[in-house]
Amino acid sequence: MTRKKVKLAFISDNTARKTTYKKRKKGIIKKVSELTILCGIPACAIISSSFESKPEIWPDPERAKQMIEKYLNEAVLDQNKNINQESFIMQRIDKARDRLKKLRQENCEKETTLSLFQYMQGKDLPDNVEELKKLDKLIEKNKKGIEIK
Repeated sequence: MTRKKVKLAFISDNTARKTTYKKRKKGIIKKVSELTILCGIPACAIISSSFESKPEIWPDPERAKQMIEKYLNEAVLDQNKNINQESFIMQRIDKARDRLKKLRQENCEKETTLSLFQYMQGKDLPDNVEELKKLDKLIEKNKKGIEIK
């Protein structure tokens, strides 16, 4: 049997509000314990109300205090690492520039390798000194790779 939709509004009857509070509190504590067991994460619950003099603390006050202190310490560390949008974008631009530089180097090496194969098939060598230097570097690199193996 399905439950009817709960109307979210203040419960004016004091006894009904108190029983609803107790049922919901029990359900919340059960959900938190299930979350810690199923997901393996530390969690705690602190539930305070006007019906009880002391707040309900799950799992126990000492472990809850340890979790809160750990969270606060991590929050302080995260604030030091916090960056604004401008610095985030600048970091992304720097990474993109590095990647572009790497890709250009790879393309240059591939073009030089292609040129080398064309020269081996009979194409005339270039008159440009820089092209010849690139070919020399590539040949030396390939020779070293062969000698190592």
